[in-house]
Amino acid sequence: MTTLNIVSWNVNGIRAAYKKGILDWFAQASPDILCIQETKANEDQLPADLRRVDGYRAYFASAEKKGYSGVAMYSRTEPISVQRGFGVGRFDSEGRTIQADFGDFVLLGVYFPNGQRSDERLEYKMDFYDAFFDHIQGLRSQGRNIVICGDVNTAHKPIDLARPKENQKISGFLPIERAWVDKLLEHGYVDTFRMFNQEPGQYSWWNQRANSRARNVGWRIDYFFVNEEFRENVKSAGIHQDVMGSDHCPVSIEIEVG
Repeated sequence: MTTLNIVSWNVNGIRAAYKKGILDWFAQASPDILCIQETKANEDQLPADLRRVDGYRAYFASAEKKGYSGVAMYSRTEPISVQRGFGVGRFDSEGRTIQADFGDFVLLGVYFPNGQRSDERLEYKMDFYDAFFDHIQGLRSQGRNIVICGDVNTAHKPIDLARPKENQKISGFLPIERAWVDKLLEHGYVDTFRMFNQEPGQYSWWNQRANSRARNVGWRIDYFFVNEEFRENVKSAGIHQDVMGSDHCPVSIEIEVG
């Protein structure tokens, strides 16, 4: 069996993260696979040493709109195939999904939409949720094991944010959004972090105002999900709150394959 360490991080702008030393962190953390969300850049806008990190294959999916959204994946092992988007134009145009087939599992790095800006964006977010669910169910119907990681932009339970009562009517903790995570779990997907840790105060995003991070007034909105059949392959899961450089921190899992 081989143990793989997979890390996911919304960097809130990969060029900004580069200036803050993300490559130093990358070299030290040395994950087998790194999924990044909110790159806010096209590949041709990146420094050469971000496009080609020594020892890794790099893949990027960018939004048509400049400086917006975008995801990336770095892998020590070359995937069998890589797919950008999942075949729905209105979502794929925002560069929110990158999918890699590693044989034992299919990995999806996803930057789910934020619904806070307007009712239209909340509707877009929920439409994305539903289309994405159909996509992964299609993969699962083929007998594939699935690993989903990224910024889901929803805290699932009251334990997953510091101020649940104050945020009941805020996108990111609305009943309709939380119900989609319920649906995911009810259909046999597993929130890997909660397999190992049931403690409060475990957050992955903090508002940049009001010194929220120092006071740990945060939200857990970054996740790893796997299908139930793959649960036994997950050996650990973590949230790395000590890693700076973004308003999010990295999250990770270790899996055994082979």
